[in-house]
Amino acid sequence: MTARFVFLHGFTGSPASWEPVLAHLPDQLAVALPILGHAGSTSAARTWDEEIDRLAGSITAPVHLVGYSLGGRIALAIALRRREMIARLTLIGASPGIEDDRERAARRDADDTRASMLERDGIEAFVDAWEREPIFATQHALPDRVRAQHRRIRLAQRAADLATSLRVLGQGAMPNLWPALGALDVPTRLVVGSEDTKLRAIATRMLERLPRATLHVVGGAGHDVGLERPDALAAILLQESET
Repeated sequence: MTARFVFLHGFTGSPASWEPVLAHLPDQLAVALPILGHAGSTSAARTWDEEIDRLAGSITAPVHLVGYSLGGRIALAIALRRREMIARLTLIGASPGIEDDRERAARRDADDTRASMLERDGIEAFVDAWEREPIFATQHALPDRVRAQHRRIRLAQRAADLATSLRVLGQGAMPNLWPALGALDVPTRLVVGSEDTKLRAIATRMLERLPRATLHVVGGAGHDVGLERPDALAAILLQESET
């Protein structure tokens, strides 16, 4: 029997962010969970570990766990901590964290600066700046209705909640998971957009360390494959061959 899909969204996203992908999975039992600081999540987690444990506790095994960006980093941490729960793992534009201690500390400062901007300037100013980040440049080619819906999801967030997410779950707060990859004996799919140069390089390195991984590069997509090529991502998710 196909394992149930559990989806974890990216930063500024929500369970609704997965609707374009779910539209291509009509016969699948799937659930999308809100992450700390997003979509009205009631999580009271104060640390990275607390949120990983909370989300893991809300999943009924076995599952095909799917995470994008922030959600991918969290999905990887859950799989490393609770391997017995995971039938399959799909990581989209995700990283195992920052290896260098000084770089991680610098990122923690940068995340705190962004969190302060959210608290000072509000959600609309932050979203305007966030959408200008180079990593999202390919999204400007999407149809207006798709971009507008994605922006509505971002603007529906609460500034204070996103600030909390940055401080608790940002890459500066995330532990370095690179050394643990070799122990993850789970069929894993690494999905990246062809235009996402940075994450393609990271995924290539992850492929070398994960025992049962495959790499899927989706043409015509940038960082958010689920938004830009939901049909292609759904096709990858529905592949049943063991890794």
